[in-house]
Amino acid sequence: MAVRIRFFKFGFIIGGWVSLILGVIGIFLPLLPTTPFVLLAALCFSKSSPRLHDWLLHQPSFGPLILNWEQSGSISRTAKIAATVSMVILFSITFIVVNVGLVIKGSLGLIGLSVLGYIWTRPSPSGEQSLQPQPVLE
Repeated sequence: MAVRIRFFKFGFIIGGWVSLILGVIGIFLPLLPTTPFVLLAALCFSKSSPRLHDWLLHQPSFGPLILNWEQSGSISRTAKIAATVSMVILFSITFIVVNVGLVIKGSLGLIGLSVLGYIWTRPSPSGEQSLQPQPVLE
């Protein structure tokens, strides 16, 4: 049984690192979304290593985003605006540059609107305060 638990912990650690790396690449490559990969990394680390999870929560760029999501399922107004602006720009470029049929463009537009609808229906943190991570002792 202990071997099985270690196997799953190892899998979650590997999954967390892969997700985090993809999230960081997504900062520079507009085709990869950063936020879902960082949240997935936080989930994987929370299931496998309190130390890695705590380390991720204390990262200045990712910590507040993760804490808002974990504690209240909220997305800051700044993150919502950034997501909206980047999606509108990237989807517009795609619609202009990529030569596909109207059905594909319509489907892509519908997906984009659905994602934006989901983002904007999430609550914003109360008072937009910056949450502070609590240290985790192993």
